[in-house]
Amino acid sequence: MSTPESTPVAAPAPSGHRARTLAVTSGKGGVGKTFVSANLAAALARRGERVLVLDADLGLANLDVVLNLFPKITLHDVFTGKAKLEDAILLAPGGFSVLLAGSGLVEYSRLTAEIREQLLKIIETVAPRYDCILLDTGAGISDVVLFAVSLADDVLVVATPEPTSLTDAYATIKVLATQQQRTKISLVVNQVNRTGEGRVIRGQLQQVVDKFVAPQLVGPDPSLKLDLLGEIPVDPSVREAVQKRQLLLESLPGSEAAKAIVAIASKLAAP
Repeated sequence: MSTPESTPVAAPAPSGHRARTLAVTSGKGGVGKTFVSANLAAALARRGERVLVLDADLGLANLDVVLNLFPKITLHDVFTGKAKLEDAILLAPGGFSVLLAGSGLVEYSRLTAEIREQLLKIIETVAPRYDCILLDTGAGISDVVLFAVSLADDVLVVATPEPTSLTDAYATIKVLATQQQRTKISLVVNQVNRTGEGRVIRGQLQQVVDKFVAPQLVGPDPSLKLDLLGEIPVDPSVREAVQKRQLLLESLPGSEAAKAIVAIASKLAAP
C-alpha cells in the first residue's frame, strides 16, 4: 500500500511560464484512459518535466486506485473549503504530482457554476508551477467532461480497436470539433493486436471526420486533423501492473506496452 505524501506546490517557474495542459479523454469507459494518463505522466517526469495529473473525473474518480494511493484530502475538500489546495497535492509513484478527486459524489454528476469556478481557479493557480498538467477526464460527452476538456490547451483521445470504442471516440471528436472549434486532436490507440493497427484506425477516423464533420466547421480553415501519437499493444504486463495497482513504467519498464508509452511521451514532449 502506498502512503500518499503531501508535496508543496512546485516552485514557481520564471515569470510568464505556464504549463502545457493536456486533457486525456475517451468516448467510453474501459479503454485504459486513466492507465495511459498515469503512465504517461511517469514517462514525462522521467524526461525531467514537472508534471501534475488532475483527476477531472470528479464523481467517478479512480486515479487513486491505479496509483494505489489512499488520500486523506481530495479535490472535494478543496472545493468545499475544508482544505487548502497545497495540502491536496500529493506525490505519486513515478515522480509526478497528483490532485485526486472523490468517488461516488453525485453532486459532481452535473456541471454547476461552482464547479466551473473551482476547476478554473485551481488550474490557474497551479499552471505557472508545472511544465505539464494532465487532466484525466471522465468518459463520454457530459457537460462536466466537456468543460474539463475546454480548459486544456490540447486534447488526447484514447480509444481501442473495439467497434463501440471507435464509434464513441468519433462522437467525442465530433463534439470537440464543432463545439470547441478544435482543429487538432491527438489520438492514442490502446490494446492493438498488431503493429500498424493504430495507423489504420487513425486513417479510418480521419476519413469519417473529413466527410461528416469538416462540412460543419467554420473559420478560414475548416478542417480537423487527427494526430496519431502512438499505439499501445495488447500486453499481459498491463493487466499484471493494474492488478497490483502499480505503474507499468515502474514495475515492468521493459515491457512492450511500457516502451510504447515512453515513445508517446517522447513525441508529446517534442517541440
